[in-house]
Amino acid sequence: MLYERQIDSTSVAGGEPSPYRQGAVSSAARSRMRFTSLIVELIRARPVLVFWLVVLAQAALWFVLPTLLYASPPGDVALNLAYGREYLLGSVRGPPLAFWLGDLAFRIAGNHMFGVYLLSQICAVVSFWAVFRLGRAIVGEPHAVLAVLLTITITAFAFPGVAFGPHTVAQPLWALTLLNGWRIFGERRREAWFALSIYASLLLLTTYAAPLMLTMLALFALATARGRRALASFDPLFALIVVIALVAPYVMFVIRSGVGHDVILKGLVLQDGLSRWLDIIGGLAFALAGVALVVIFNLRRLTGGVEWAPVIYRPAVDPLGRNFVYCFAILPPALFSILAALFNTPSLMPGNGTMLLLSGLAVVVAAGDIIYLRRQRLLRLVWAWIVAAPALFMIAITLTQPWILGTEVRTMLPAREIGAFFADSFQRRTGRPLTAIAGDPQLAALISYAAPHRPHLLLDASPEKTPWLTYQAFNQAGGVVVWRAADTAGTPPEDIARRFPGLVPEVPRTFERYLNGRQPLLRIGWAIVRPSQAAAAQ
Repeated sequence: MLYERQIDSTSVAGGEPSPYRQGAVSSAARSRMRFTSLIVELIRARPVLVFWLVVLAQAALWFVLPTLLYASPPGDVALNLAYGREYLLGSVRGPPLAFWLGDLAFRIAGNHMFGVYLLSQICAVVSFWAVFRLGRAIVGEPHAVLAVLLTITITAFAFPGVAFGPHTVAQPLWALTLLNGWRIFGERRREAWFALSIYASLLLLTTYAAPLMLTMLALFALATARGRRALASFDPLFALIVVIALVAPYVMFVIRSGVGHDVILKGLVLQDGLSRWLDIIGGLAFALAGVALVVIFNLRRLTGGVEWAPVIYRPAVDPLGRNFVYCFAILPPALFSILAALFNTPSLMPGNGTMLLLSGLAVVVAAGDIIYLRRQRLLRLVWAWIVAAPALFMIAITLTQPWILGTEVRTMLPAREIGAFFADSFQRRTGRPLTAIAGDPQLAALISYAAPHRPHLLLDASPEKTPWLTYQAFNQAGGVVVWRAADTAGTPPEDIARRFPGLVPEVPRTFERYLNGRQPLLRIGWAIVRPSQAAAAQ
């Protein structure tokens, strides 16, 4: 067969001792010629090649699909771009790095969303590369590839990664932090301290969860003899100086503005904490279902007796490396799931993918020095379907939901057409480019990135979340207020009319979604707030 080659059962890959041995096997069975899939042979002989083929193929899939299928970005991407456009040093949505990177990618791509999708996949590739490097240092290259293959089946690394945000940037930074932490504490490489300080600083500029994540790494070092020896030198002091130098401006901003205190302390709810925690654990279990399924199909009990199977061999694992992997595969999701339940947040603060980064490597470490790959064809098929399932689900739900359920798919809104219409209408009426947008948060966020000149966003229902623009500045500079019209007259909702007294609605504008299905046309009510005379004179 094209993807299999015949090998002798007594051959040994890479000079390793008898990797094809198995239970009590007859001499006749040992003498028969065996078939091993080309993939298994590549994992043994060219693990780096397998890594890049698989990881780049998945990245290409999740770059092409949203670029071709989405008319508007998923999740909070539009809102994140609105924050990135302002280049604040901090905000209620978190530290600034992820928002800055998103805006830079968007601008470099010519104000097109494919730049953001590409950045998301670059983050995913770097995350897998760091996990592979960490696995190679602890369990060897072939087992490290198996760990990456298992990690790819975790659903948290699939379509949620398209919705670029702080959790997307936190994944590679946390993976690189762990990699350099192991180089310092496990391999005693002093030069890794500088890299660790850089990645730790960037992590602190990405997520509020970073201090607790870095504290866990420090506690692991203090709990081990090699870690304490590494901390006893002057290197940690120099690394700390680098961290302080990079993070100090943000820390000073937080202290002076108070941004972040409410995010950390607000919403502590002890009631129903157990049920919320169980829901979060259930979500993590679902994300790991692909890993469990592959492991189950590889169990010896399912083979129906003694069966020859190729193996992937590794030298004995360093006990410290084993503890390192187990610690950071189990402790972060356990701790942050408890915090998410207490603070009543829908997901883990650093993101599910960030917390499950070492899950695949932990399974490989627990599997032992010899891993049998039983039922190779079935394993390949199961793995391929698990990896493809999120993409197929995304395509199916996007194309069928408007027809079957008659409900709106957010990524089917014609963002470019909506933004161009309101920007052009404002400029025709006032002779000035559109510089501010308010009203319905979803529509306003879409217009804020899709319209020419990228107008500033005002979340008028909660203006403290958009401190760069106040009601007074909005009324002075002028802008457009939008809402979903419930009638042909375009009457604004009561809350919007109350926040913008004297608003004169225009004739509602209807848009066709990229896939309407059984939905009515999208009808958007709008009104122009004309610039004041002083602003017009400027």
